[in-house]
Amino acid sequence: MTMLLADQDARWYLIQTKPRQEARAAENLQRQHFECYRPLQATAKRTVARLQTEEALFPGYLFIRMDQVHDNWYPIRSTRGVSRIVTFGGQPVPVRDALIEQIRQRLSAPSADTRFTRGDIVLINTGSLSAVEAIFLTADGSERAVILLSMLQRQHQVVLPISSLSRVQARA
Repeated sequence: MTMLLADQDARWYLIQTKPRQEARAAENLQRQHFECYRPLQATAKRTVARLQTEEALFPGYLFIRMDQVHDNWYPIRSTRGVSRIVTFGGQPVPVRDALIEQIRQRLSAPSADTRFTRGDIVLINTGSLSAVEAIFLTADGSERAVILLSMLQRQHQVVLPISSLSRVQARA
C-alpha cells in the first residue's frame, strides 16, 4: 500500500546529462530503480560508417520519475552520465505528466512529412532545386523518393533523398 501511495506522488523531473551520455545516464538510473524517459526521434542521418536511425529529441537531457519526498536525490547526482538535476531557485521543478504524454504521443504518431502517397505535391527543400514543387511517384527504398519534375516543358523523373521533401499544404 505504501508503494502505491509513493507511486501516485511520483512526478517527472528533468536531468541534465554529460555530453553524449544520455543512454549511459538512463541505464545507470534504471539500475537504481528509477523510471527514466529519454525521448528519441527517428532520423536518417548518415555518419561515416553507418546510418543513424534514432537521436535524442532533447540532447543532453532526460526525464526521471520520482517522489521528491520519499526518494533519495543524492545518488542521482553521483550517477555516471548525470551532470545535474535541473532546478529553479535551488529546487527541482516537476514537469507536468501531460507534457510527457504529449511528447510520447507526438513521437509515436507517424510523421506527416515522410509519408507520401503517389500523386502528392511535394516541395524540394535542399540543393539546387530548393523551393521547386514536384509530384511524388514512389519511394525507392527507405531513404530515397522518385518524383516527377516539370522543367523546360517536359517531365523528368528524379531520385532524391526522401528527407529533402516536404508535403505542400492543400490550397483553398
